[in-house]
Amino acid sequence: MRILLTGPSGQVGSELLRTLALCGEVIAVDRAQLDLEDQSAIGRILQEIKPNLVVNAAAYTDVDGAEHEFEQAESVNAVAPGILAKEAKKLGAAFIHYSTDYVFDGSKESPYTPDDQPNPINNYGRSKLAGEKAVAASKASWLIFRTSWIHSLQGTNFVSSILRQSKVKSEIEVADDQIGNPTWSRVVAETTAEIIRHSLTQTNGNWNFSSNEGIYHLVCEGSASWFDFAKRIVELAGPQPGPTVIPIDSQEHFNVANRPRYSALSCYKTTSTFNVVLPNWEVALEKSLEVGQLLTGSPTAYRTREAS
Repeated sequence: MRILLTGPSGQVGSELLRTLALCGEVIAVDRAQLDLEDQSAIGRILQEIKPNLVVNAAAYTDVDGAEHEFEQAESVNAVAPGILAKEAKKLGAAFIHYSTDYVFDGSKESPYTPDDQPNPINNYGRSKLAGEKAVAASKASWLIFRTSWIHSLQGTNFVSSILRQSKVKSEIEVADDQIGNPTWSRVVAETTAEIIRHSLTQTNGNWNFSSNEGIYHLVCEGSASWFDFAKRIVELAGPQPGPTVIPIDSQEHFNVANRPRYSALSCYKTTSTFNVVLPNWEVALEKSLEVGQLLTGSPTAYRTREAS
């Protein structure tokens, strides 16, 4: 099987480079090779590579930036996924896309299911919801995985930010009124690969997910506030004695974009459909810190490679 991966340098994409290699030949294209804002290039690249599966891990992820760069966010998050899925359909290829908990408005008080009605409250969420709709309308064989609060061994994310602050501050202020699912990117990548291995089939030359097509939630089990998340990071990996983590209202932070107060996701549909097990967020966090050797304050660089 030939797999085209977009966004290989991102938090999820860099992990997918490794896990998808267990499923087939991986051809990764970064922004220099395929700029998703260049709509005319998408079909050309897919025709050249002729994949059996397209995994789209590329996205515009700057939540605040999307408020004043909506055209760019819409181009990457809304328009490009639909074109990718349509081009995959032409080739008889299946399609996987990643979305976000920010398609919800946060008004619910229990974990959102894939059947709950989306109602994004910021431009980033609106662009991602539009991307979901474009993929669904493509008539390709598709899966959409909504993720949440991704952290990884590389790049800038909440974990690395808290660790940096832990070295220089005696107090760290973190919002305690936003709830979600802290999720290690490796969990997303490994679960994706497991689902591909057991659910993707070939029928009459076309690759498909059969009756399992649809939207699923893919996050670590259990929910937490940003305060809970930060406190656990400091307990596991911060200097000892570590800084005091102080809970504050999110309104005390200046954010351009509104964020849902509650966006925890239910993964029941995912686990029951694909028979996968998802770890608790605290277990996954501890494992990620161990893997990255962050307990000593010196994270190991996680090398990615581009298969060809």
